[in-house]
Amino acid sequence: MHTGEVALKWIDDHRSELTNLSDKVWSYAELHLREFNSADAQIACIKKQGFDVKVEIAGMPTAFIATWGSGRPIIGFLGEFDALPGCSNEAAPVRKEVAPGGSGHACGHNLLGVAALAAAVAMKEELARSGASGTVRYYGCPAEEYYGGKAFMAREGGLLDDLDACLTWHPGSMNMVRGGSSLAVIGVKFHFHGRTAHAAGSPHHGRSALDAVEIMNVGVNYLREHIIEKARIHYVITNGGMAPNVVPAEATVWYFIRAPQNDQLEELFARVKKCAEGAAHMTETTHEVELGNALANVLSNKTLEKVLEIAMKQAGPPKWTEEDHAFAREIAKTFAPGQLDTAVREEGLPAELQTQVLNTTIVPKPTIPPSGRGSTDVGDASWVAPTAQFSMACQALGTPGHSWQVTAQSGMGIGHAGMIAAARTLVLAGLYLADHPDVVKAAREEFEQTTVGRKYKCMMPPELKPPLFSRK
Repeated sequence: MHTGEVALKWIDDHRSELTNLSDKVWSYAELHLREFNSADAQIACIKKQGFDVKVEIAGMPTAFIATWGSGRPIIGFLGEFDALPGCSNEAAPVRKEVAPGGSGHACGHNLLGVAALAAAVAMKEELARSGASGTVRYYGCPAEEYYGGKAFMAREGGLLDDLDACLTWHPGSMNMVRGGSSLAVIGVKFHFHGRTAHAAGSPHHGRSALDAVEIMNVGVNYLREHIIEKARIHYVITNGGMAPNVVPAEATVWYFIRAPQNDQLEELFARVKKCAEGAAHMTETTHEVELGNALANVLSNKTLEKVLEIAMKQAGPPKWTEEDHAFAREIAKTFAPGQLDTAVREEGLPAELQTQVLNTTIVPKPTIPPSGRGSTDVGDASWVAPTAQFSMACQALGTPGHSWQVTAQSGMGIGHAGMIAAARTLVLAGLYLADHPDVVKAAREEFEQTTVGRKYKCMMPPELKPPLFSRK
């Protein structure tokens, strides 16, 4: 049986190196499918640890898979490293952009990827010391926020399918194995094409693409009354014309459409497309639909979630300094009133969390997992292999997601401590599975039961390829 002593010692001994790697990725703050420096830094690190690395996976230049070992079990750790636009901030408890309007790690993916990488290397160290069989993989997964790198990997086939367990985590404000699902999502742009004209001199000659966009949005907003309660629709107009005295010949609106189940999402998408068709007909414009991504909902695996619970209790919560607590108290002053109270009330969390600024305990998994409100390409991975994930506190309680406050905490001690705790949990879970083939078998059986009659079919058509961006 593996005690985890060798693995945990490796993480502790390399804490400085891991923190530096995380901060490098944090400083690059590269957007989806442009994470060239971030991927390079991780590849260089894991190659030095004896892993064989394959790059440009599933047509994505910033995707890679690092493998060590042979035989069963095959344990995969999923990592990410993409940032978000408009979320640049220094590692400070006040709004202070590094680059005005720049990107930042407002979802903590700099921490997510490095912790998963660390777990893979630490597991390799313990397996190598014991001489036990087993294959360890680290998946460098780009573009989680917009294009869904894992979905392209799952669609490719043969990359994730043979995993006995697929483990990952996400930075959050609580130390918890949540369980439950997520919302399936489609990201899609509607491009309308009209005819330009002088808006005052000859408006009757014009056919406004912007009118079509606005009419479509009105239709979708009326549609909201007649969709299932847990569905979500949101949009931004990315092109509305250049000047008010010119009838816009081109306009674009970008939608995210979400629903709890894949089939519900496809039905809702069809209804949204009808709104676009109607708007084009009413304005005598034409339109085209550009699908960006389509991600499945997460299939939970209670067997693996139980393993993560065991591992998290053994690993313990993050260890913060007095400086970290002081930083958290300061940044909490920037939150909207009642954010934490709302989370405690709506998600049925322990009331004692209201007295904490940083979550210093392991929060029990909810008896009834909260309904997922966000979306993730982990969903597609969960349809092809037994998958489980957890949240580790890397930010003050009440921190709003996708905010400059997340960016700030992801680049300093609060995030660093959560990252190390997450790496410890992941590797202990991997080693537990290596020692318990009966649990590995149970996780597979649960996966087969969950997917019976529901074979995975990626919602992205084969002709949809990940966009390519230059290193420049």
